[in-house]
Amino acid sequence: MFKHFIISFLANRQKKAILKWAENPIISQKETLQKLIKSGEKTLFGRDHNFNSIDSYSSFKKHTPIVDYEKLKPYINKIIQGKPDVLWPGKPKYFAVTSGTTSGAKYIPITKESLPNHLDGAKDALLMYIANTGNTKVLNGKHIFLQGSPVLEEKGGIKTGRLSGISAHHVPFYLRLSTLPSYKTNCIEDWEEKVDAIVKETINQDMRILSGIPSWLQMYFEKLQTSANKPIGEIFKNLHLLIYGGVSYAPYKKKFEKLIGRSIDSVEVYPASEGFFAFQDQQESNDLLLILNSGIFYEFIKEQDFLESKNNRLSLEEIEKGINYVLIISTSAGLWGYNTGDTVRFTSTSPYKIVVTGRIKQFLSAFGEHVIVKEAENAIEKTCSSTGAIINEFTVAPKFGPERTDTFHEWFIDFESEPENLNQFEKTLDQNLQDQNKYYKDLIQGNIINTLKIKRVRTNGFNTYMSSIGKLGSQNKIPKISNDRKIADELYRLNLIQKR
Repeated sequence: MFKHFIISFLANRQKKAILKWAENPIISQKETLQKLIKSGEKTLFGRDHNFNSIDSYSSFKKHTPIVDYEKLKPYINKIIQGKPDVLWPGKPKYFAVTSGTTSGAKYIPITKESLPNHLDGAKDALLMYIANTGNTKVLNGKHIFLQGSPVLEEKGGIKTGRLSGISAHHVPFYLRLSTLPSYKTNCIEDWEEKVDAIVKETINQDMRILSGIPSWLQMYFEKLQTSANKPIGEIFKNLHLLIYGGVSYAPYKKKFEKLIGRSIDSVEVYPASEGFFAFQDQQESNDLLLILNSGIFYEFIKEQDFLESKNNRLSLEEIEKGINYVLIISTSAGLWGYNTGDTVRFTSTSPYKIVVTGRIKQFLSAFGEHVIVKEAENAIEKTCSSTGAIINEFTVAPKFGPERTDTFHEWFIDFESEPENLNQFEKTLDQNLQDQNKYYKDLIQGNIINTLKIKRVRTNGFNTYMSSIGKLGSQNKIPKISNDRKIADELYRLNLIQKR
């Protein structure tokens, strides 16, 4: 009883702290920018960009260019060479290593000042859930927080590893004894082997919280079900909560309800190697509360402006609801004017809440339609809901041909439960996509391209594909939408497409 009282007290206290900065967003952001600039003045980056002359947001924009990792890389290399005071005072505490697209691995600095942002975001999401629901029992049993290997290497004398592996060294005291899997299991590199080991460790435990990207959780659930031959909800009778991030939960919801055998609560979070940006603060809505007091200053560029190389940067107070923005950040890890590559859309400005709509490089505009991830996810969710179909995974690619009939969006879907009429499912999905994207609708109605076609992917075919490129497991996820046929062609090459 005393434990529940303490948990409830801590949760409600943290909720009050969150509401305080959420209700004063502009002040919080102005104070954050001032602190960041002051800290950055004497760094190499600060000297190179005249931080000592910055006295307003407009002058910050003037002196600080928009950068991506490649533009920041010369500074990162100096840190690796052992130089202090490059992007942030002193040296980073860690490098979070993540896969790069141009020149191999990316080394994202994490400083002692930025580390709390990564750790507190997940904690705040959980405590806000408890405060709003009163469900303190969620902390009574065991929990899984998806982690990469906690084994850290060194790069330039700085401890280096995946962010999830770094976080494993900083599990809060009140969760440490109840967190699974074991350190030994976490260190397993082979993903299939690791999941098998996690199943063995957890199948007889009182699991209450499961956390990870939906595709990882699905793999874990399926192996559990195979081992126990019963629904997850019977294996874990007290399972209360799923915490997920990385991709939308909506396309997986029906599949998970089938696997679990009942509906349970879920909380979406928005973490990245560069920072923990937002979390779902209400069960009644799926949008995410933007974290404004954790050492991150946010800027936004309208997606269309960005694609036209018009970097018109906007502060929080200048944004509008319903517009797709590219997310730009400056952080207490020394990332200045950093393009995250993510796109977001505001659903509320009081408080400031967002939905993640995709990646700036993840869109399909082979024919001028510019379909984004969120539109594809919404279309497939609506179609599954109306037809009773359940999917495991999907991706979309353009199909080119000499005639209109040979030119269309090609959807690759791994069905858990197929629709009764695949042709009708196809037609419904196409109409739902037209409803999501007027440019796609214009292409269809103007007879520029044909309606979409579905290719059925073999069961677990996407896992086979991810394994073939060495990216099965952990934080890796299949792109939902592409502007080329790299993934599509590989699915065909690996013979993962079923005949109609």
